[in-house]
Amino acid sequence: MAGLEQYHAKRDFKKTSEPAGKVSRTGKSDAGGIFVIHKHAATRLHYDLRLEHGGVLWSWAVTRGPSLDPHEKRLAVHVEDHPIDYAPFEGTIPKGEYGGGSVIVWDEGTWVPETDPAKAMKKGHISFELKGHKLHGLWHLVRLKPRPGEKRDNWLLIKSDDAAARPGEDILKEAPQSVKSGLTIEEVGEGKAAKGHKPDVWHSNKPAAGKAKPGKRLDFIEPQLATLERDAPSGEDWLHEVKFDGYRMQAQIAGTDVRLLTRTGLDWTEKFGGEIVAELAALKCSDAIVDGEIVVLADSGVSSFSLLQQDLSANRTNRFIYYVFDLMRLDGKDLRREPLVERKQALQDLLGKQPENAAVRFSDHFFDPGKIMLEHACRMGLEGVVSKRADAPYRSGRGPTWVKSKCTARQEFVIGGYLPSDKTGRGLRSLLVGYYEAGKLHYAGRVGTGFSAKGANELKKRLDALKAAASPFDAAVPKGKGLVWVKPQLVGEVEFRSWTSDRIIRHASFQGLREDKPAEDVVQEKPKAATAKARPASSDTGTSAGTMTTSVKLSHPDKLLWPEEKISKQGLLDHYARVWPRMEQFVVNRPLSLVRAPDGVGGPRFFQKHASAGMSDKIARMKDPTDGEEILFIRDFDGVAALVQYGVVEIHIWGCMIDKLEQPDQIIFDLDPDEGVDVKAVREAALDIRGKLDELSLPNFVKTSGGKGYHVLVPLKPSADWEAVKTFAHDFAKALEQGAPDRYTATLSKKARTGKIFVDYLRNGRGSTTVAPYSSRAKKGATVSMPVTWTEIEAGLAPNAFPIGDKTTLAKLSEADPWKGFFEAGKVLKRG
Repeated sequence: MAGLEQYHAKRDFKKTSEPAGKVSRTGKSDAGGIFVIHKHAATRLHYDLRLEHGGVLWSWAVTRGPSLDPHEKRLAVHVEDHPIDYAPFEGTIPKGEYGGGSVIVWDEGTWVPETDPAKAMKKGHISFELKGHKLHGLWHLVRLKPRPGEKRDNWLLIKSDDAAARPGEDILKEAPQSVKSGLTIEEVGEGKAAKGHKPDVWHSNKPAAGKAKPGKRLDFIEPQLATLERDAPSGEDWLHEVKFDGYRMQAQIAGTDVRLLTRTGLDWTEKFGGEIVAELAALKCSDAIVDGEIVVLADSGVSSFSLLQQDLSANRTNRFIYYVFDLMRLDGKDLRREPLVERKQALQDLLGKQPENAAVRFSDHFFDPGKIMLEHACRMGLEGVVSKRADAPYRSGRGPTWVKSKCTARQEFVIGGYLPSDKTGRGLRSLLVGYYEAGKLHYAGRVGTGFSAKGANELKKRLDALKAAASPFDAAVPKGKGLVWVKPQLVGEVEFRSWTSDRIIRHASFQGLREDKPAEDVVQEKPKAATAKARPASSDTGTSAGTMTTSVKLSHPDKLLWPEEKISKQGLLDHYARVWPRMEQFVVNRPLSLVRAPDGVGGPRFFQKHASAGMSDKIARMKDPTDGEEILFIRDFDGVAALVQYGVVEIHIWGCMIDKLEQPDQIIFDLDPDEGVDVKAVREAALDIRGKLDELSLPNFVKTSGGKGYHVLVPLKPSADWEAVKTFAHDFAKALEQGAPDRYTATLSKKARTGKIFVDYLRNGRGSTTVAPYSSRAKKGATVSMPVTWTEIEAGLAPNAFPIGDKTTLAKLSEADPWKGFFEAGKVLKRG
């Protein structure tokens, strides 16, 4: 039976302003009634769901708050019944009292049970409909089976998958304010009156000339949302707009009345002051519904979410700008079925000629290729672009006709520790942050920029109140001097450049605390992975390479492996697609060694010969019969794509096939000049080697190294063993040294190489490697080791003449293959 004994026993009503209340004897017990959700900043922020039944409010403490995502199951702990009088309560429960902390009415309305509530409660499954300001549709409360010794009555709160569901959206973040007072939980905690409060600054809605009276209030239109993609779409069907970093806002104009509504329909008109409202009210229309975003611009002219938050907190309204980009209704006509380009034209006509300092501004668009627009946006320091189908209607919800692509990643992280600053007046050096996965907090790296001196000190105070004895992270993290662990309760928004392969964020900057999101909700945000599609060279190059497709998916295909040259993972894969018909015979089924640069060539590099954890199965392995070590090789183009995905920037090959490990099929002479040796001398050395090989009737081919020298190769019929081939290469190099000791050396030591060219014969030993033909090089310029003709060498061709994607490179690939018939020309190396 419903009662309030526990409720009364826990509270001293002489100290708390909470209502004492009595069990109400009115209303039907099986018909539902009112519902309310209180947001409660007690020892731990949570949300209290209360359903009227039997004269009281059944109550559950929902630790992470309700979710509109049907896939989210939120823990709801059944607590003592509350009086009906408690429903409208807002205020602060004194510290030291039960539930001490601030309380707001986050949502309220009515609830309708599907079956008898008392029987459903006893059964442990209550299905009901909510009709509130923020929450709608069908919901379920399901009791969990208690564990041994469990005293709490644990349930799950789950949203049904119906028309009111919003997978992937966060209503707690979108709508943190009270539906009664409009105040946040923080404002109530700061002592602002929760009932009858008048904001510090009020602005009137000045009626526009010619508008006689307010019009009929318009219905809220759920906004259209963009789907996150890695690349901006291309094609003439798309237009591209700047992606703003502010608050999405729907403006409704009805006669003299203007309202600014959030994504979820909350009225935030008073928050943004009078200028935007006045300019909207002055527009010549009887009614209109406009879509846009309110921002604050930094000195650079780029919208800044942190500045927007600061101005809202300080009640500053003079910097708000409302960029408008769509028009859903005008003068009584619903425009949503019209093509986007026509809606935008109507919007631009409605705004007319705008002054430079207007508070309401038209968000212009561009028809340039999406990739180019995104590159421009990133160079300008913008967040990204939003691409929209020019001919599409306005469709509420998230769909494929609006696509957003970002320059920098940005998401919330849980703060698990910090390093104090050793500088006077600065509280923090860096934060240690992470995200949850399978219930565990994973370390995501350090954030050491983005703090003001004041902000760093204030944040340190808050973190010091949460000090912990041990690390909250699930694995060991790099330590530092004075490292302080904290309870993982605070959530910060962080902007960063990219993720490393170890899922650590790079170039991270702190943007501010996000107190509207529980720490347990923070996960690694992953845009939809792009499928790697290797594209051929454009038709004007004459390249004979066809389109190469691969099942391998590139994560972060736009990640720059050569940042200065703007060559991405996708760009490298495109290069290999162009050269694959020529490159295939030199890399397939041949032992490999790899040079990896997961964070780009400017970061750490690794030379890898054996398999490692997480390596794609497209990179094959076999046991070396001599030592049992794993040998890596690839079988097809999927293998090359997997190498690119793995951050491989140089592919090195053995001089043999995997089925003939002991019989090399080539000899290589790598010309490695000492610093200061002129490239002309290196070219002459290559030509000198050619002459001597011709004298021995050995076929020879040449390629650029992509660096400082050239590689001269001799194809062989695989018959001689490694010792014979290496001995021949050594004797040949020694003969060159003896013939011109002032020009050549066959000795590896740096002292012996001074002012000379090292004729590197050591590449011909078992297990030794050389860079593959057509492979990229981890060098400035993003160059390629390119097979060429001897005529080109004679004409003065530089060893680094062919950058990836360059016109020179594309033109070279359009010519006849200079290494055609390479292995067919091979001869048997005879001893003696």
